[in-house]
Amino acid sequence: MTVIRTLPLLAALLAPPALADEAFITSQPAETLSVVDLVSRKVVATLPISGKPAGIAVSADGARAFVTSPDGKALTILDAASRTVTHRVDLGGGPLGVAVHPSGSPAYVADWYQHRIKAVDATSGAIIGEVAVGQSPSGLAVTPDGALLLSADRDSDAVSLIDTKTLTRLASIPVGARPFGVTIDAEGARAYTANVASNDVSLIDLKARKVVATVKVGARPYAVALAKGRAFVTDQYDSTVTVFDTDTLKTLATIPVGDYPEGIAASRDGAFIYVACWEANTLDIIDTATLKVVGTVAVADGPRAFGAFLRKTGD
Repeated sequence: MTVIRTLPLLAALLAPPALADEAFITSQPAETLSVVDLVSRKVVATLPISGKPAGIAVSADGARAFVTSPDGKALTILDAASRTVTHRVDLGGGPLGVAVHPSGSPAYVADWYQHRIKAVDATSGAIIGEVAVGQSPSGLAVTPDGALLLSADRDSDAVSLIDTKTLTRLASIPVGARPFGVTIDAEGARAYTANVASNDVSLIDLKARKVVATVKVGARPYAVALAKGRAFVTDQYDSTVTVFDTDTLKTLATIPVGDYPEGIAASRDGAFIYVACWEANTLDIIDTATLKVVGTVAVADGPRAFGAFLRKTGD
């Protein structure tokens, strides 16, 4: 009887995480992109990316990765499976945030200095359009239906809504002070901005085009990930992740992580949260059931992973 009960438990403990894929981690000082296998929790490739890489976006189908280099004034487009560079696109200005249309193209790049978003064709690397937004655009996100692009305009304390078909700015929504990361829920109904100067998160109703709630979090929030009805927010200066319920807006936990957490993302099944810790040089792994760190992966110096850094590798 004991053996019959123990074997399923042992199998469950040894089984790899469901829908665990790969993490593409930009390390700015090291000028590298680390590829982490999320089953083995090991770095399986390290690619040189010049120009102090910061922003990252992996296409929904896992085919391509897009990396911004603010100092290099460029966007690097990679074949994600072969880990090879297909294009290095000279953008000028200060490319930072990056997002990809759900169809896989174009990629949208935020220019911090020129206060514009540029659209880049994923296949050719050609710049196919641009649109003016607010001051110092940072994080970008696209709604699941591909209709809207959101830009966190840091120095305007606002989020721009852009029609992706026409590259027209439809609205500017006031949020908290100095929004940096922006995340959209799976339904495309709400967006969440991490406001670094007001130490809070703004919840935006995208249909109404207004902020409907504000949630206080830790010091210097950087980005937000969503999983199982909860928001996970990296608090840079506190070296924590604040967790709150997206319905009740009540804080559920404050989780200690490595020093200076920045980029954050949720696994496809919502079982794990992955956190890039700039000063600790780690990718920390949080179990969403226990709300505890259950793993740490050493990566190259200064990981930022600002954007959608998880890559789908299977169904």
